[in-house]
Amino acid sequence: MKDRVILHCDANSFYASVECALNPELRDKPLAVSGNPEKRTGIILAKNEIAKKYNIKTGEAIWEAKEKCPSLVCVFPRHDVYEKFSKKLQAIYESYTPYVEAFGIDECWLDITETEHLFGGAMKVANEIRERVKAELGITVSIGVSFCKLFAKLGSDLKKPDAVTLLSRFSFKQLTYDLPISSIVGIGRRMELRLNKMNIFTLGDLAKVPEELLVSKFGIIGRQMSQKVRGYDDDEVKSLYEEALPKSVGNGTTTIMDISSEQEVRAVIVYLLDQICSRMRAKNLCGSTISVSIKNCLLRSVHHSRSLSFFTNSVIDLREEVMSLIDSFWDYDEKIRALRICVSGLAKANFVQSSLFEYSSNKKMRLNYTIDFLRNKYGKNIIKLADSSASFINAI
Repeated sequence: MKDRVILHCDANSFYASVECALNPELRDKPLAVSGNPEKRTGIILAKNEIAKKYNIKTGEAIWEAKEKCPSLVCVFPRHDVYEKFSKKLQAIYESYTPYVEAFGIDECWLDITETEHLFGGAMKVANEIRERVKAELGITVSIGVSFCKLFAKLGSDLKKPDAVTLLSRFSFKQLTYDLPISSIVGIGRRMELRLNKMNIFTLGDLAKVPEELLVSKFGIIGRQMSQKVRGYDDDEVKSLYEEALPKSVGNGTTTIMDISSEQEVRAVIVYLLDQICSRMRAKNLCGSTISVSIKNCLLRSVHHSRSLSFFTNSVIDLREEVMSLIDSFWDYDEKIRALRICVSGLAKANFVQSSLFEYSSNKKMRLNYTIDFLRNKYGKNIIKLADSSASFINAI
């Protein structure tokens, strides 16, 4: 199977570079984008390449930076301007592929697997982008070229500014395995310290550790670290036009009085699910995992989840599943103060396989969307679900 071709484009010293592009008289001066230079509490947000030579650090106080470089020019940030430059960058990237995934305002991944041949190959695309950004925007980018997102990102970090670095399937270990583990996006200081305690200091060290050991220490994150550092990274580059699915849709409430009976709990559950499912249908989503959190009158909380064998956005389906889950762990003699329901494992409804009981499933779907239509036209109170009609629900 052919490797993917992924680019990671990182605008060098983005804020400061934009300021220099818009004010050419600042190009040859040490410059920092910062807070108010009149206040000693202001900090450095970004700096240009000249300022970096004075060892000025992002996040340090302006007065500290001025001690290192008395001639440092400080300017206020202009986020609206940076947003416009970011969109111009993305427009350049989109001329090569529709698969452009932003990672912050100044970084993007590009998947050019299906389009590189149109422009002469990956390295030619990368260098053409680099030259176009300089000519059209007056700033520079560093670009990593690789077979996956992780090593494309590492490639853009290896040479700065205004450079292209190739990390192929054959060279990535040689060029990156001596790098510190903090080079991997997502490994923060706390995780780095935990790995250091296991004598893991470099990417190469991490690659040598048995995956089972990392899983036992870090769970799913351990498996992801192990696989990605060894080159098994199949994370897709998302299109700028694709709306990212939410992780979950949830709703919760604290009742105006403590409840305990199954009937009262069912009324709250239906009330919450009615709102959750309406929001899911509005976004054309279905879910396959339910979570329930209950807080008792002593403020003790319990949380349980269950995966379903189907996707749904129907109150009728979820009501019985949620009640079954609650029955499995809750004693109704104990009073409840607050309830929260969450539906996750989301997918677009039009991509969900139809139920085997298709006729029944379609009847429920038509009913749900008819309710939504009537509520949108005549108001939310035009239809209420019978189970949610208890008096204490109206005040929730």
